[in-house]
Amino acid sequence: MPVRKTIPEKDGVYFITFTCAQWLPLFKISDSYDSVYNWFDYLKANGHFIVGYIIMPNHVHAIIAFRNTGKTINSIVGNGKRFMAYDIVERLQQQNCHDVIAVMQKMVNNTQKGMNKQHEVFEPSFDWKECRTPAFIEQKLNYIHSNPCKGENKLANLPEEYIHSSAKFYITGKQGIYPVTSYTLLQDIDLSK
Repeated sequence: MPVRKTIPEKDGVYFITFTCAQWLPLFKISDSYDSVYNWFDYLKANGHFIVGYIIMPNHVHAIIAFRNTGKTINSIVGNGKRFMAYDIVERLQQQNCHDVIAVMQKMVNNTQKGMNKQHEVFEPSFDWKECRTPAFIEQKLNYIHSNPCKGENKLANLPEEYIHSSAKFYITGKQGIYPVTSYTLLQDIDLSK
């Protein structure tokens, strides 16, 4: 899955954002929030650290400390998106969400159809920013944690009330639905090995 700009390093702390195709609320419709948690489990099993996250109905923000595993960060994120896409489509099929599946099929262009792609689940690229300072990480955490409390379709009154987020940990000190590693602990971890 392409990215607007390739991440030049194989390790480091990055703020990653990826979005469902045409901002469809696919995580909500398919109830596949746990697909993201499964990807996080895979990342942890390979030595990476989940520092912060929020899974909105139609997009994901995550701060991930990537350890150098020899793979590019782009391929790690791209493979994660692919894994989640298969799971989302399977769940939509099981739930008989034929109208949503039809929309996702129409978004696949002819070149991709020629390569046997059947559904456009995510926007093809993802956004990223390198997190070089604790202050920048804090800024991104505040931004992502406030997401569900904004707009006309508010999902929570307070950031720590939204369960698919690391806000509870950073605000109350208690782990939420998915445990994260505090960014303050990263100072003592060598991600290059």
